[in-house]
Formats: sequence, structure tokens, C-alpha cells
Amino acid sequence: MSRITQVEVFPVAVPFARRFVLGSGAVGSPGDRPDQAAAVVFVKLTTEDGVVGWGEQRALPSWSYETAETMAVVIKRHLAPLLLDLTPFDVELFHQRAAKRLSPAVSNGFPFARAAVDVAMHDAAGKLAGVPVHALLGGKLYDEIPLCSAIGVGDPDAVRDHAQQSSDYPAYKVKIGGDLDADCAAIEAVAEVAGGKPLWLDANQSYRPSALKQLRDRTANIRTIHCVEQPVPSTDTLAMQRLRGLIDLPIAIDEGSFSAQDLARAIRLEAADLVVVKICKSGGLRNALKTAQTALSGGLEILASGLTDCGVAFAAALHVFSQLELALPAELNGPELLSDLYVEGLTITKAVATVPTAPGLGVTVDEERIRAESITLDYS
Repeated sequence: MSRITQVEVFPVAVPFARRFVLGSGAVGSPGDRPDQAAAVVFVKLTTEDGVVGWGEQRALPSWSYETAETMAVVIKRHLAPLLLDLTPFDVELFHQRAAKRLSPAVSNGFPFARAAVDVAMHDAAGKLAGVPVHALLGGKLYDEIPLCSAIGVGDPDAVRDHAQQSSDYPAYKVKIGGDLDADCAAIEAVAEVAGGKPLWLDANQSYRPSALKQLRDRTANIRTIHCVEQPVPSTDTLAMQRLRGLIDLPIAIDEGSFSAQDLARAIRLEAADLVVVKICKSGGLRNALKTAQTALSGGLEILASGLTDCGVAFAAALHVFSQLELALPAELNGPELLSDLYVEGLTITKAVATVPTAPGLGVTVDEERIRAESITLDYS
């Protein structure tokens, strides 16, 4: 079987098409200088037969602890040596070795870096086998994935304008930032535009339980709010548990659940009603599916999301989520928020993405542009 012979890493400051702010801070804005932009780390694997696999993940240290610098170092110095005697099909063996070399401690160890490699392995494996990635995972249930619009933290006029521009989307994810008055105004503005479409609130750890109860009391007239995601700090699982008795909305766990083991703990503590599945925090495609299966075993519903992915990670997410029953449309916001996805082969029509069917991830990567726009990281 064709073994991996080369691992290359390309950090790229991918430009944003619009400003996007979470409860934990800004992600990006049009016109950001390269050293200010949220960097995306692309990984290229090459096998002895010349087959290439591409992976990608965003560095967003305001959301999780990994930076572009740590991701690049971890991949080059620690993960690449583990890959050079493996084939792209040896995904589980790669993760076992990676966990031994970089201990996961109480959760995943460097999951974003491992996810970038994992995606590239799946891409190469699919090309070697001549099948799309979803076939490697057991086959797809759905040919298309409806998408959810991501509305960042902002003033009511900006939020309303974004929602109006996203009228094709079947659902809206509304970011809230911990300012009670501003968040209520934003939710009301989106609700006015959305009509009967569901709203998915995401606090990104910015609330206290008592303040969230006030927010819910003030927005109780909005019947289309489906759930609120990760309202309190990720480490405060007991506050998540307490919130389920304080408010009449389902609670979704995201930053508080990186692995299937994390989710099993939250289920045991009755701390969530839904879980947000992300490839990046899971450390890869199969690990994301393990979290999804843990959710189903524990009676939780599944929400799908990414981290403003470019085309490589976006395609990987489509393959994974094509196998799952989702509670709401997937919040994969790269096509909505980025100026370019660096790939060809994706089809998105009226906020519905088609699951690729060509071998591997099913997309053609613009390697020339990635190489040209690769940035030098400052390790000082």
C-alpha cells in the first residue's frame, strides 16, 4: 500500500468578506493585514505513488488554545515523523501514536493540528481507493446539506442587514456576547427578518446563569429560538447543568465537549440537551462521528458546525454531516464569511451545499495560490 513520504505545511492569512465577531472576540474583518488575520493552516501529504491529500484547519486562539505557530510546529516536528511509515488508511494508528506522543490529558491533545492531518489522510485514502470520503466512512444518507447563516455580534442595524442579505438561508445562528441589552436587540432584529425560521443562539461562553435567565425572560415572546449554545465557560459543566433547570430553552454544549469522552461526562451530569459536532475540536472525521454516536446513545440531538472553514475543511464537514440526522441546518459559514475558499468543485445553491462525489474530498485545491500566499510565522 502506498506510504506517506512527504508532509508540507502552509499557513495562509485567508481574507474575510465581512466582519465576524464571537462572544469570545473578533474572528476577522475585510482588509485585515496578513499578520492580523486568523490564519488557516493547510497540510499537504504526498505518497510514494504521487497521490496527494489536502487537509486544513483554522487557528483561532480566542476559541481554543491552538495558534498557527503551535499547529505548524506540532505538525512539522511531532506529527510528520509519525506519518512517514504509515499509509493514508492508517488513521486510527496515527491517532494512537499522536496521543502517545502528545498526551490528550483530560481531553483532546492538539486536536486542530491532528484534524488537519486527519483530513489530509482521508483525502489521500479516498483518492487511492477511487471513492469519496463519505464512502470510506460508511456512505452518505443525504446528497445535500442545508446551511445556517452565521450572524456575528453587532449593533441591531448591522445584524438586521446581515440577516436580510441571508434571506436564502433556512435558519440563523445569532452570536451573543454577554451584553444583555445589545444581545436582546440583536435577537429581536434577526427575529423580525427571519419570520418563522429557527434561531440558534450562541454565547461562546460569555454569560453567567443569572444573566442568561434575564436574557431568556426578555426574549420569551420570540417563539422561534431553538436553543442556546455554550452560554457559560467551557469548564463549568455544573453551571450548564444548573441552566437546564433555570430556563425553558434546550442547552447545547460546544467548547465544553471536544471528545466523545467529554460528551459522555456531560451526559452523565445531565448538562446538555444537544451537542455541537466539529471536526476541528474532535481531532478528525472519525472522532467527530464518535462524538455523534455518543450523543445518540445518550439521547442528545446533534448540531453541526465548523470554524469558518475554507474549502478543504468545508468539504470534509459535508462528508461527515451527510451521515447524520441534524437538529438544525449546518452552521458551516466559510462560504458566507470568507472572500475565497481556495478550492474548486463545491456546489452551493441557495444556501444548500451538495456533498461531493469525486474521489477523496472531491475538490481541487488551488495549490499555486496557497503557496503564493503562505506566510512566515513569527516564533519569537
